[in-house]
Amino acid sequence: MSRFLISCGGTGGHLSPGISLAEGLVDRGHSVALLISHKRVDARLVEKYPHFEFIRVPGTGFSWSPVRLVRCLVSQGRGFLFCLRLVRDRQPDGIVGFGGFTSAGIALAGGLRHVPVALHESNRVPGLAIRILGRLATRVYLPAGIRLASVHSAATRHAGMPVRREIRRLPQAAARATLGLDPNQKVLVVFGGSQGAGPLNDWVRAHLARFATEGIQVYCVTGLDKGAAAESRELPSRTGAPVRARFTPFCDQVAELLSAADLVVARAGAGTIAELIRCATPAILVPYPQAADDHQRANAAFFECQGGGLAVEQDGLATLHAEVLDTIFNDWLLRKFRANLERMDRENSLDLMLRDLEDIVRAPPAAPAAPVPSTA
Repeated sequence: MSRFLISCGGTGGHLSPGISLAEGLVDRGHSVALLISHKRVDARLVEKYPHFEFIRVPGTGFSWSPVRLVRCLVSQGRGFLFCLRLVRDRQPDGIVGFGGFTSAGIALAGGLRHVPVALHESNRVPGLAIRILGRLATRVYLPAGIRLASVHSAATRHAGMPVRREIRRLPQAAARATLGLDPNQKVLVVFGGSQGAGPLNDWVRAHLARFATEGIQVYCVTGLDKGAAAESRELPSRTGAPVRARFTPFCDQVAELLSAADLVVARAGAGTIAELIRCATPAILVPYPQAADDHQRANAAFFECQGGGLAVEQDGLATLHAEVLDTIFNDWLLRKFRANLERMDRENSLDLMLRDLEDIVRAPPAAPAAPVPSTA
């Protein structure tokens, strides 16, 4: 049995694959502890996994704002010292980081203590933490076709995001019943990721009556950070039948949510895309324009090129209502998207990572380089 520390806090896109990896490692007889942040989204998501050990690590995200930059540097220093003590006390056999500000301290601490460190990047544009720390890692997992100049090819493996085992396609009627939706009406899900998306929330509220007129139910996850309370409404359709609309700050029934949908409008985070692929749910992606290094635009473009759905820029939200209507009632197109999504889901990233991590922690330490003979 090996001991692993998994750093995966800060967003659902980091925490969800960390939980997936932890599930796989425990199934194979290993022990795990997951390092998370102090953010609300982490606290809310981990409630479903009381059988895992979660350790909250100090730290805040990077910013170029002078005040926030100072706060980041101070908190990251505290986090690094915390991680040094953690590695010393736990003596892990391996460390895995899924990017973000929680990975920096533990990756550096692991390197200083000569613990194998693996890093995973799910976005088509690798983040700052992966770019900087990748050169120190034993292994770096990147999306297919992506390479980093700072990471040696021998340390690179291509693997998509591991998805929690509970995320899987469910019967649509049962999923809709679980969420309180009519099984016989179309369903549009609007999902801004674990932290929500204000422009998408505003867009769907502005068009809610028009969707109801067309007989389209709406289920919108507004985000914990947006301050909106849960809300349920019924609106009239063109035929007079009531059409339901649900708004909720958070949804931990992701499999039901995506299985209930005919179509999803969502941000283009790698975690959201991985779950859409696993549940074979067509989507229109609206990349977050302020995402670091514009990585969501790259994610959305790849998703669209692979035939999983469409991409619309945020400054094109005026056309999104028409795009939704054209897509959600086009059953041929939806079937085509689903077939492409099923094709995209053939890779088993989790098994690849599990086997590789076991090989890494079993490998003997690298022998020190032989001294260069003196020519004097």
